[in-house]
Amino acid sequence: MISLPFKKKASTVGLDIGSSLIKAIEIDHSGDVPRIVHFGMNRLLPEAIVEGEIMDRSLVIDGIKECMAQAGITSTEVVTAVSGRAVIVKKVVMDKMAPEDAQEAIYWEAEQHIPFDIDDVCLDFQILREDIGANQMEVLLVAAKKDMVNNHSTIITDADLTARIVDVDSFAVQNCFETNHGISDENSSSEDEKVIGLINIGSDVTNINIIQGNSPHFTRDISTGSSNFIELLQKELSIDYEAAQNVISGNLGELDSDKTKAVIKEASEDLILGIERSISFMKAAGDAEKIDEVVLSGGGARIPFLKEILTERHGIEFTVHNPLEGIDYDEEIFEGYEEDIENIAPLLTVGIGLALRKAGK
Repeated sequence: MISLPFKKKASTVGLDIGSSLIKAIEIDHSGDVPRIVHFGMNRLLPEAIVEGEIMDRSLVIDGIKECMAQAGITSTEVVTAVSGRAVIVKKVVMDKMAPEDAQEAIYWEAEQHIPFDIDDVCLDFQILREDIGANQMEVLLVAAKKDMVNNHSTIITDADLTARIVDVDSFAVQNCFETNHGISDENSSSEDEKVIGLINIGSDVTNINIIQGNSPHFTRDISTGSSNFIELLQKELSIDYEAAQNVISGNLGELDSDKTKAVIKEASEDLILGIERSISFMKAAGDAEKIDEVVLSGGGARIPFLKEILTERHGIEFTVHNPLEGIDYDEEIFEGYEEDIENIAPLLTVGIGLALRKAGK
């Protein structure tokens, strides 16, 4: 979305500001394999960010500072991301032209596809296929409301940092997944590759990105997340916020397993509907007939029974993403947290995807 020149350095800091957690990850790119050298995670109070809107700036700014200090990160340049209904990602077909000419034409094209005033958005694009026949090309169009991007960037500036890149959460997830599985431009051209749904379940927003190889077919954000599960667990099981939060982290404690599963199944309906609609849109666009596999990430990926519930409802295999696959790190980096690295891992997907961004990319 926004890209400023990096100072030449071997590492990149990914700063993932979620509604409930802030994660900071620094990755060193100097070796053959990316290596995590610093990590910090700080929990925000529930009133700091509500439904993606920053309600208490000071709490968020202090949270960012604490997270960076906790991680021991001294760099002041970060890569961060936005998501939600104010972000639109859409594939469009345009007359074939050079990238420099497309830069000008994309603004006219965007007016036809974006439900916002063109003057109120930040625009970016990527040519996915330079020639699809009939002298046309396929372009990925990305737009985000300027107010949201500016607010996000200002928060980071007020935390004494500089946002060198403002990305989109879904693309950070895809970037991480591709690195974990060795997918690159050179080896992802086969049309026979699996169609994979990447679903990142955050606190208030779930990012859905359906890809084949390294090409996105359909991308959207839906306004549901782990907070919906917490609310229903509190209501139906008569437990407090902390106990409900423990449940979605995978710790049922002494709660009845069957009752808990029933509540989680009920709470998953909005997510199920969002996935069904995404698959329908993908089919209607003629991109693919089915999804072969779905990979869950984010804090919601840890919700007990959810993977099995989604697999049963959609008839597709759902798995939980391991963002640390193919990435070096010392286990000591993750010490000092209540949860072990296996349970923390799904939370790291966006942050790692951001930190994998190298200078010039």
